[in-house]
Amino acid sequence: MLNRRNFLTAAIGVAAAGTLAACAKEDGGTSGSSGGSKTITLGFSQVGSESGWRSANTDSVKSAAKEAGYNLKFSDAQQKQENQISAIRSYIAQKVDVIAFSPVVVTGWDAILNEAKAAKIPVVLTDRSVESDESLFVTLVGSDFTDEGRRAAKMLEKVLEKAGHKGPVKIAQLEGTTGAAPAIERAKGFKEVMDADHADDWKIVVSQTGDFTRAGGKQVMAAFLQSNPDIDVLFAHNDDMGIGAIQAIEAAGKKPGKDILIVTVDGVKDGFIAMSEGKINAIVECNPLLGPQLMEVVKKVHAGETVERWIKTEESDFMQDQAKDALPTRKY
Repeated sequence: MLNRRNFLTAAIGVAAAGTLAACAKEDGGTSGSSGGSKTITLGFSQVGSESGWRSANTDSVKSAAKEAGYNLKFSDAQQKQENQISAIRSYIAQKVDVIAFSPVVVTGWDAILNEAKAAKIPVVLTDRSVESDESLFVTLVGSDFTDEGRRAAKMLEKVLEKAGHKGPVKIAQLEGTTGAAPAIERAKGFKEVMDADHADDWKIVVSQTGDFTRAGGKQVMAAFLQSNPDIDVLFAHNDDMGIGAIQAIEAAGKKPGKDILIVTVDGVKDGFIAMSEGKINAIVECNPLLGPQLMEVVKKVHAGETVERWIKTEESDFMQDQAKDALPTRKY
């Protein structure tokens, strides 16, 4: 897998590529002018629209492209890798200048990335990493998901202390989409802290994917409560699954945030609303507003400039007592 900690810097070439995937939802290009110089055409393949975070990410990319005056070719993959591959191949055929995408899963990209390389079209990863030859893409613009998992575990320590919880901790984990980088890495980071500092008292008693959706979170949490009614803690890989889980917890006659302590990742507005109502105990922020950073990277890549191999986003963590004050300032 892409080693997010040991990226080196790399110089980039300029290129061409893409159209839009017939099997994915597609938007037409948004053109703009750049003072007489050639307008940059960017082909962007989005994972889908499975969560509030993803919708905010899409809006950020579209608005930033418009602000930059780029011609954006946008495709929604509906959470299907085959749709993304088809979209990227169409961008190559159309000879866009730069391709960017947020990969559905981490594996299975070598063939299409080699096609882009052969066409001399630089590729930028956004939000998520891939397991592939690192020479096949220029950079990653996104978060450190493993560290988000570690931060979630550290936030849980604070939550347990604040709740006065003593003794063993039975944890349910709602995982993200199977094979997706944030699901793999958030689970990894959380377990690192758990194994190092809480091997004797913390235990993940049940763990299953909720596919990053509210419906998935609700359905899987209901099953968790059937098989493990004495769960102490829920760690959800995103807010939307956590919000869905809250519905299942309440339907089971329990109080979210009290009977079951909840830590989630993302920091979308609905998550902060739930936290301000006492239903989520802590949120680890994952910033979706990557658009401006991405457009700056695209500009540099197109100009043949050197960029860092991993451009990280700035993020914070929030406890329940910070929710009401933070809520009015949330931008997504």
